[in-house]
Amino acid sequence: MPKSSNQKQKLLYLQKILLEKTDEEHALTMTELIDELKSYDIQASRKSIYDDMEILQNFGLDICRIRSHTTRYYIGNRDFQIAELKLLVDAIQSSKFITQKKSLELIAKLEHLVSEHEGKQLQRQVTITNRVKTVNERIYYNVDQLHNAISANRQISFTYFRWEVDFDSPQRFRKVARKNGVPYIVSPWALCWEDENYYLIAYDSEAGIVKHYRVDKMENIIQTEAERDGSDTFERFNLAHYAKSVFSMFGGEETTVRLLVKNEAVGIIMDRFGGNVHISRHSAQDFTINVSVVLSPQFYAWVFGMDGKIKILAPELAVLGFTNKIRMFESNN
Repeated sequence: MPKSSNQKQKLLYLQKILLEKTDEEHALTMTELIDELKSYDIQASRKSIYDDMEILQNFGLDICRIRSHTTRYYIGNRDFQIAELKLLVDAIQSSKFITQKKSLELIAKLEHLVSEHEGKQLQRQVTITNRVKTVNERIYYNVDQLHNAISANRQISFTYFRWEVDFDSPQRFRKVARKNGVPYIVSPWALCWEDENYYLIAYDSEAGIVKHYRVDKMENIIQTEAERDGSDTFERFNLAHYAKSVFSMFGGEETTVRLLVKNEAVGIIMDRFGGNVHISRHSAQDFTINVSVVLSPQFYAWVFGMDGKIKILAPELAVLGFTNKIRMFESNN
């Protein structure tokens, strides 16, 4: 049998065909495998394919057989099962910090981890999702630069921007640099994914406190030669506690607040603060709980959205803050 220029690659192409074309619902016969190899200009005998499949199995490829009137072959166990990849696809699609363009690119790569038949299921899942996405494509490079700075124990400088309405632009909004474009200089310590956004948790040496920044709003990140500050602070820093206390990651004063909660809303409390919080019976219908939160408009809006199921009991500062927000809302409507 004459050999083609691709003959030495037969083993690799056989693996490619099995991985891409087969699964439990789509097995190939020996004849079909030979025909698939021909499409790559590779001639093969049955015996040589048997030998190649034995090599691939010894290498770790899970080649399964279905025996009936003829034997058919498919790939069984893979690194990822289709159900696991569907979870990853949904996580990608629900993440606001991943742009729609990058979402499609990542999902296309995930499709290569299963057969082309199962990959279509992932693509169908993409078409039914329609979520808000960031418009900043540089976030992926920002994350990489921040991880590098953390690993190198170096401070960073960057410019930070906010969005403003601009009816003269085609998009109707524009980026405006904060601090008139003067670079921020901080010590990066951790990255946090909260409320579908990526945040940098950093130590501000000038202010002497921990701060957080939206990664998709950071630009011109530069790793400096200065070593990071704030090691003493971050030795006792609890990132999970910080994320839970800072509602929607908006700034404000962190305070211990006592809440009165209807029993039916216990799931809401668990989702927000976790299962390690201590609750105390108040009556047959409700309970109280002390939690550490940031007194911000977002916190008050969260309480207001509970429709009376959650009330603020103390401290007085929080009660007054919530009351003032309600009055402002009523006066504007």
